[in-house]
Amino acid sequence: MPKRSSKPPRELRSRPPLQRMLQIHAAIQAGKLPNAQTLSVELEVSSRSILRDIDFMRDRLDLPIEYDARNFGYVYTKPVTAFPALKISEGELFALVVAEKALQQYRGTSFEKPLLSAFKKVSESLPDSISLNLTGWNDSISFKTSAEPILNLKIFDQLSQATARREQLRLEYRKPGQAEPEERIVDPYHLTNVNGEWYLFGFDHLRKDIRTFVPARILKVQTTGKHFERNAAFSIHQQLQNSFGVHSGKAQIQVVIHFNHRVADYIREKKWHPSQKLKQLENGGVELQLTLSSIVEIERWILSWGGDAKVIQPVELIQNVRKAGQRIALG
Repeated sequence: MPKRSSKPPRELRSRPPLQRMLQIHAAIQAGKLPNAQTLSVELEVSSRSILRDIDFMRDRLDLPIEYDARNFGYVYTKPVTAFPALKISEGELFALVVAEKALQQYRGTSFEKPLLSAFKKVSESLPDSISLNLTGWNDSISFKTSAEPILNLKIFDQLSQATARREQLRLEYRKPGQAEPEERIVDPYHLTNVNGEWYLFGFDHLRKDIRTFVPARILKVQTTGKHFERNAAFSIHQQLQNSFGVHSGKAQIQVVIHFNHRVADYIREKKWHPSQKLKQLENGGVELQLTLSSIVEIERWILSWGGDAKVIQPVELIQNVRKAGQRIALG
């Protein structure tokens, strides 16, 4: 009985094209005069694959490769200092660094591992000179979040998987101020991060409508064993279009706020909402006009500016801010 080879089939042993080309480059750089036949044996692929690699290196990567017929092998006709594994501009590299820093908001979530793995693969394919520049930028760019949400990673992972798989969930959910949690049957539609906070949008079978859930308030998650079809009319963009954060409603509320000269520049420097309109005031201040569907979150935001902000309209918002200010003053 013939002895079975312990080696895996040739096609399974074949190295990825980039790895093969790096080894071809190393052999040429070392002056070994490799040719298609010797390389095919060494790299365990066909001579045709080697020739395709050589063509790619010469035609697409602009490496000065020629076949030396006298010595039966490939050579570089000009000095080559490094293998051009990835062509990338300084601006593109800067964007990658910023993106990697922005990933810090996903630390501790189920997205962290795959995102970091992807960036690791990109960084490993960069030429050494660019990798060194990347290290320099790493010390000059950072992101900071003033308050990081506390997440139960197991629950967050269950939510993300169920959302992707269209699996119905049974939640134990505790609202702010409630002593005991309540059970909700939810079709999870979408997970989104708004201003550093995670939210789950889903169809709540108790309320018979789309509701917003905060993962940090979910105490327990179980699948019901049922799958659902997401309402085709649902759009996270439409859902949040007129909200100042995640609270949304059916109304179209015209909000006008005056900011004094001390904070006017801060207001001008940001786009706070897609509907915003700015108007200069004679006293050096600025007027901010917004069209919102809910005033819950804008009320809290106005209070954060203290006495530097004054609500002009609507009346309900004026009253709410005045009452909140009085409660703060009285303790």
